[in-house]
Amino acid sequence: MLDLLTYLFEKVFLLANFSLFNLISAEEDKSTDYREGLALQRGDLLEVPRTLFIHFGIYLGDNKVAHLMPDIMPVITNDKRQIHKVVTNKRLLLGVLSKNATIRVDTVEDFAYGSTILLNNMDSTFKKQALPNEEVAKRAEKLIGVIPYSLLWNNCEHFATYCRYGSPVSLQTDKFCEWLKSVIRDQRSVLLAALLGVLSIACLGMAPSTTLPTVLIPFLLWMAG
Repeated sequence: MLDLLTYLFEKVFLLANFSLFNLISAEEDKSTDYREGLALQRGDLLEVPRTLFIHFGIYLGDNKVAHLMPDIMPVITNDKRQIHKVVTNKRLLLGVLSKNATIRVDTVEDFAYGSTILLNNMDSTFKKQALPNEEVAKRAEKLIGVIPYSLLWNNCEHFATYCRYGSPVSLQTDKFCEWLKSVIRDQRSVLLAALLGVLSIACLGMAPSTTLPTVLIPFLLWMAG
């Protein structure tokens, strides 16, 4: 069941951020790739594509990165050895569902998780000028610890932009909300929802658990559109 949820969660984010990933790919030639050997500076904003989203962190120096990660482990154990292990996708998903996260410090390698790191890529698109690097790093260090998590309103990008620019903003959230609006406004989504509802009734039989969503979801999409 958890594997299925992870798969569905991944597909939703990939669809929602498809154009955002394309934009980042197009801009990579203009961005600084850490693997080219440029030394990182304390307070730099690091960015990597992860399985479910684009992940952000703040470089603290000494090969350490502060970043916000949804994680269920601090809720279920006090064993620091378990908590400090690299957060897997299943731990992350359970953290998202339980709305628990940690601003933690990991090595650059663990933060990258095998992906290429983009350095200060957001500086060219963010409206506000970046704060002095030392102030950025100190902001990140003050926030280290367990915090509430919200997929849309308090995620890793909010943390990084607050530290770097002084304003908690998530371009991924904005992109997702715009995608969601476009889905709702597209009346074909009403027909698709109705079709899926009819198929669920055909497969599972007539019952409140199948009939109600079949009627309500297309109706709400129709009214919202």
